[in-house]
Amino acid sequence: MKFLENCQADATADLVYRVCPMHLLEPMELFKELKKGQVLEIVTDYDGALEDIPAWCAKHGQEFMGICEDTCDGCYKLYIKKLS
Repeated sequence: MKFLENCQADATADLVYRVCPMHLLEPMELFKELKKGQVLEIVTDYDGALEDIPAWCAKHGQEFMGICEDTCDGCYKLYIKKLS
């Protein structure tokens, strides 16, 4: 897993307190609205997203850029770049 610092995003999906399958369904609706090359930030406290989001990216031909630990306890920020 690649760890990032100070990553910029074009859109954010706040998924704190949401679990499977919402951590995949909700951000993908926002992702559809992004243009090629734009970045979606997913904020979550769900540990399963650490495996599920990169796997979704690989399956759908998108770039999983990496993860940042957020300042709140137990939260993560995952970054996806739209390739197509």
